[in-house]
Amino acid sequence: MSFEINENADEVMNEINMTPLVDVMLVLLIIFMITIPVVQHAVKVELPRTSSSRDKTPPDNLQLAVDAQGQFFLGKQAIAADALEAALQQEAAKEPQAQLYIRGDKKVPYEQVAFAMTAAQRAGMAKIGFVTEGSLR
Repeated sequence: MSFEINENADEVMNEINMTPLVDVMLVLLIIFMITIPVVQHAVKVELPRTSSSRDKTPPDNLQLAVDAQGQFFLGKQAIAADALEAALQQEAAKEPQAQLYIRGDKKVPYEQVAFAMTAAQRAGMAKIGFVTEGSLR
């Protein structure tokens, strides 16, 4: 009898055995498939349906312009300075109240714009904004 010495038996195996990895992944997949429906235990309830429309219509914007001569314009209608507060009180009484935007000409004295702001405050306007033309330089 002749005995052969196998020289390849002591070499390190360079390939990964994928069979145990595939077995573990399949077992995990089966566990997740079984447990997911158990975890999602929700009570079936029929919820009421509502319309997605808003109850209140959004208010219109109100424009108050002061031109270079100091004349006031509510919307596109010219208005005298002494009648401005009364006109703004009528607008403030509406529900929902419109937002007031003051547009002041850059050549008008600040006193006129301050007068418009004071009249709006006395009239009870809650939301007042300013319109400007801006450029980033």
